[in-house]
Amino acid sequence: MKPPGLYIHVPFCKSKCGYCDFYSGTSLDLIPFFLNALLMEMKQYRCSFGAFDTVYIGGGTPSLLKQKELESVFAGVHDHFDISDGSEVTLEANPADLKPDYLRALRDMGVSRLNIGVQSFHQPTLNFLGRRHSVQEAGMAIDRARKAGFENLGLDLIYGVPGMEIDRWIDILMTAIFFEPEHLSCYQLSLSPETPLGKTLHEGGFSLPDEDLSLQFFMKSSEILEAAGYIHYEVSNYARDISLISRHNQKYWDHSPYLGLGPGAHSFLQNERWWNHQSIMQYASDLERGERPIEGEERLSPEDLMLESLFLGLRTRKGIDLGIFRETNNLDLEKEKRETLQRLEDDGFIVIREGHLSPTLRGYAMADSLPLIL
Repeated sequence: MKPPGLYIHVPFCKSKCGYCDFYSGTSLDLIPFFLNALLMEMKQYRCSFGAFDTVYIGGGTPSLLKQKELESVFAGVHDHFDISDGSEVTLEANPADLKPDYLRALRDMGVSRLNIGVQSFHQPTLNFLGRRHSVQEAGMAIDRARKAGFENLGLDLIYGVPGMEIDRWIDILMTAIFFEPEHLSCYQLSLSPETPLGKTLHEGGFSLPDEDLSLQFFMKSSEILEAAGYIHYEVSNYARDISLISRHNQKYWDHSPYLGLGPGAHSFLQNERWWNHQSIMQYASDLERGERPIEGEERLSPEDLMLESLFLGLRTRKGIDLGIFRETNNLDLEKEKRETLQRLEDDGFIVIREGHLSPTLRGYAMADSLPLIL
């Protein structure tokens, strides 16, 4: 079995960004209550998975946790789980939280990869998104992280903000490249109707880029970053070297097992997926009764797993190993879908080479619909 990954969701933010639909709240007085419940959940799963080779602490804003609070999380992880030597240990952080002493403490705790939620190097864009850090703080955070010894930095960026022109996005990308991060994630702004900005969009307060402009943002991102030496290894993700891809996120794309702890976290093992309550109170209440805080679960059929393999595989540069796919799903794509594959290859959406089916850049741009064609 592939090595599993461990995800811990820290459901707290100082303020809620208008575009974000991840589960989090701003009642920071509940942090001790949450941490106590988290340790109880760790105990429930201590014998359920093998040795983890990635740990990812996300949110929310994990960097809101004080040093002692974060140390208690890592102590619990090492008390209850087997973490392999050389594991990738990632922590998501807001630039405003990254002071020198805190960064050095993160290194001492074993954090090897820092993912900084910069989102933009353009202050009006940060203001629109409701981010609590400034462009200056973003630059300072990156500089401080380097001085603290971090050699694996990831930056998150958002494009397609209302009113943003291609030239503005190019400036943002060039600023990011100047800092030489090992990893970049470039996401198009998408708004759930339940978010404040989503409601404003629905009410006609602004409009998002049309399909043509969205495609321009996407294509220009890949062009510029690959010219700067980055590998476009997944629809939204770039790495300076193949060794610097997000090993944890890779698990979500190749059906590796993963355990998610904390409110709203998802888990996957073999053909089962389950997810926790999106409520700190319900989450903690279940754990205090000795129950797992599960809101829902599903058992995936062989057909479900096959379709997911197509959807997830066609989002990545690695693509789909046709031999493994045939053995796992009892379906020979090259034989059964010969004409469709040939048409997609002729049209420049996929490449079939040495037993692998991989998307081209044009294929990346329509990654969500390619599997439906197959």
